[in-house]
Amino acid sequence: MLLKELSSLASPLSEQQVSLLQQATAELSVTQLAWVSGYLAGVGQNAGQLAPLAQAQPAGKLTILYASQTGNAKGVAEELHAAAQAQDINAEVVNVADYKAKSLKNETHLLIVASTNGEGEPPDDAIEFHEFLASKKAPKLDNLKYSVLALGDSSYEFFCQTGKDFDERLAALGAERVCERVDCDVDYDKDAANWTEQALAEVKQTLSAETSGSVVSLPVSALAASQYNKKNPYAAELSLNQKITGRDSAKDVRHVEIDLADSGLQYQAGDALGVWFENDRELVAKIIARLGLKADELVSIDEQEYSLADALTEKLEITQTSGAFVEAWAAWSASKKLQTVVANKDKLREYAANHQVIDVLLEKKAKVIAQDFVDALRKITPRLYSIASAQAEVEDEVHLTVGVVSYQQGDEQRLGGASGFLGARAEEGAQVKVFVEHNDNFRLPSNPDTPVIMVGPGTGIAPFRAFMQQRDASDAEGKNWLFFGDQTFTQDFLYQTEWQGYLKSGLLSKLDVAFSRDQADKIYVQDRLRENAEEVFQWLEEGAHLYICGDANRMAKDVHQALIDIIAEQGKQSPEQAEEYLKQLRSAKRYQKDVY
Repeated sequence: MLLKELSSLASPLSEQQVSLLQQATAELSVTQLAWVSGYLAGVGQNAGQLAPLAQAQPAGKLTILYASQTGNAKGVAEELHAAAQAQDINAEVVNVADYKAKSLKNETHLLIVASTNGEGEPPDDAIEFHEFLASKKAPKLDNLKYSVLALGDSSYEFFCQTGKDFDERLAALGAERVCERVDCDVDYDKDAANWTEQALAEVKQTLSAETSGSVVSLPVSALAASQYNKKNPYAAELSLNQKITGRDSAKDVRHVEIDLADSGLQYQAGDALGVWFENDRELVAKIIARLGLKADELVSIDEQEYSLADALTEKLEITQTSGAFVEAWAAWSASKKLQTVVANKDKLREYAANHQVIDVLLEKKAKVIAQDFVDALRKITPRLYSIASAQAEVEDEVHLTVGVVSYQQGDEQRLGGASGFLGARAEEGAQVKVFVEHNDNFRLPSNPDTPVIMVGPGTGIAPFRAFMQQRDASDAEGKNWLFFGDQTFTQDFLYQTEWQGYLKSGLLSKLDVAFSRDQADKIYVQDRLRENAEEVFQWLEEGAHLYICGDANRMAKDVHQALIDIIAEQGKQSPEQAEEYLKQLRSAKRYQKDVY
């Protein structure tokens, strides 16, 4: 955006130079852009020669740690780092997985951005740090000033638990909060921005960085806006939407192809694609009719005005229900059923997880003004889909494997928000707003000769399709073993011909499938792992990397337990030793999960 503005102003740069500058900065992170802006300012001080970059002579240093499962915490931490640099605060940003926990005793100022994984568990990259803080090895931290920003989802029982654990443990070790922890729900942008402003203001009072020479930097936020990201998505074209489950399947799974031409977006196998979506206008109309309101009535969201219909279509979640909204409607409607639900937190979470906004409204009518109703809803958040292609193979495209969420609620069908948009409403040629969410916690081994074991039932197959395309394009020699499962062989074997082709060519060394409904006794991927216990353990002993993608609530836990059993049996170890074995694999990034 900034470079486009530069090209339209009276600028000393030619159009070609502006174009080259755009290309050079298109793929840089916020942190890299901040460094480049300082470097260019240094160059400008001595035209005609490369001036040395102004070096900070810090009175101290701010360390920013992030613990991220899907990339949200990483993104917030990078923006925090850029904001610190813009205020001349000497700061570094580090993934907690790459941070030596024993270094805590040497820190004076620490800001942590932490997400929570599953049922209150730390993200994979934060498990060791989390364990260290809770252990007797953790040092006294009387000289540390800190604050924590916790990211989570209030629909889960253990909301923001990892951030809470970090905050409470640091305080117990003697560290002093520079400001109170903030617990963010899925719509975290405003809370994160407020915390960033407050935390940096407090840090700056006791920590300063003096620079030799005067450096005038280009605004980091303006530079970052020229990139396509979550806040500035790319309007891509949906080029293919193809159902890949059979006519008689109980599931509707789509292979979706999106054209990224001219976007400059780059991704790696293991990354996710963020998709912003619009809600179903028919569903919006039903909600407005049930409320007895007018579609063109104006409401305000973040100080912007929208018609009620547009707000519900483009800005607000209506296919996911929060406990807070159920509580609000129970109060407005005086519904005895909802008040009973609200009185029990477990029942409230279960109810919210299984009912859309329209279902709550249908429990009992209530009179409510449009603005109050809008204020009670969550804002739309983008959905992340594991990318099912390798850019080396498909170039300016990105492929997704989308399971359309569809179920009956009484006499009516309910569709998921993003999956209904991509799978049922967006026709080929439609615009889809997208961005790439990099996932450094789900990567192929750097050595192409390393064997890999992939466990991906259902739509969990998506990243492994990308893995195989990448291994094929790079002529990787490492062995590849896939465990895939679904309901039936004839209706649900996703990308069947591709996998059989890889098996025939030798790229795929082994393929084990589990179709749960093709026989009387249900068989799952964890059963196939146990059947191959000796060889699975042999591969691990030979240095194989193991990956799991798919359902977090049951499949991933069942597969994890199967691996514990296999390692204990084949390695003649106790269950505790087998757990430690897996923990070591995870530390070496040889055991990685992309679960949801």
